[in-house]
This record gives sequence, structure tokens and C-alpha cells, in this order.
Amino acid sequence: MIQTLMKNWWLLALCGILDAAYSLTYVFVQGPDGSLTLREFMGVDAVRLTGKLALAAGVCTIAAAIWRSGKGKSWLLALNGLALSAFGLLCNLWNLRARHSFLPVALLFVLMAMSIGVFALATALTLRRHVPDRWFLGAGGAASIGFGLAFFAMGFRWIRLEPLEYLLWMSSYFGFSAICMLGLGLRLHNLRAAIHRMATG
Repeated sequence: MIQTLMKNWWLLALCGILDAAYSLTYVFVQGPDGSLTLREFMGVDAVRLTGKLALAAGVCTIAAAIWRSGKGKSWLLALNGLALSAFGLLCNLWNLRARHSFLPVALLFVLMAMSIGVFALATALTLRRHVPDRWFLGAGGAASIGFGLAFFAMGFRWIRLEPLEYLLWMSSYFGFSAICMLGLGLRLHNLRAAIHRMATG
């Protein structure tokens, strides 16, 4: 599995860039008083724009998990990509300004956060000789599971928020995911380069 991810490190990095773009979009659609709004961003509906970004990030994640993989597929990473893609499609099919239950969206975020969290923790256990990478993945995995539990509580209304506060949580998760995906992609690239140097040196 690690070999597959090293080959596809750039897809993970691209996913991180798309996640960052999703998160930053809501920074640019704030009202003059600093409140979060759903107005258009550069002439494009912000909800549908972020939906397209989420869908693209989901496709990149699925590709990173299974492309050029042989037997080294990462089904947890692919599951994360499927949930991310489903959320992207939901943003483009639903009218998110209308009153809908937050539960379907929350459950997709639970699936995203839990799958990537378990994936990160499982990967950390395999990197016995790479202590910094183990700590990075372990901390990221634990934080992602924390996000998943928070979205679960929000979905079942155990934590009650204002409608726009849900968007802030979603944007925060994408910002966190961007850091993790970019970090993982760049670390895998460095690991691949180091292995290549050892093989040719």
C-alpha cells in the first residue's frame, strides 16, 4: 500500500490543494461585517463551486488509492474519496439554502473523517522506522476521528448550532484535511526520492 501511495503522492498533494481551495472559498464569501454568507464568489454560486472542488478532491483521492496499485489498494482511502465525491454531488444537486436536515451531510463528513482517521492511524503503525511520520499520521488520525465524532453529534442534534456555523465546521474540516493531505503527499514524495537515491547510489 505504501508503494502505491508513493507512486501517487502528487494526487494526494492535489487533493490537499483542492481541500484548501474549498476551505478558503468561505473566507472570500464573508459579508462586510465578517459574517459568513452564501453570496456568489466571482460570479459563481459559492455552494456549487465548493461542491465541484469537493467532487474533484474525491476523484483525486480515489485515484490515489487504486491507480497503479496492483495489490496495494487502500480501501479506506478510496472510501474517503467516495464520501467526498458524494458530498460534492450533493452540493450541486440540493438547494442548500433551503431547509434540509443536516443529518445526511453530517454522516458523509463522519464517513470522510473516520475513514481517513483510521487510515492514518493504521499507516502510522506500519512506519516503525520513521518516527516523525508516525507522529504526524498518528496526530492527524486522532484529530480526524475527533472531527468525525463532532459531526456525528451535530447530525443527531446533540450539538446545536446556527445554520452558518455548520458551514464554518465544514470549512474547518476541509482546511484540516488540506494540511493532512499536502503533508502526507510531500512526505511520501520525500520518502520515494530517498529510496530512489539509495537504489541508484
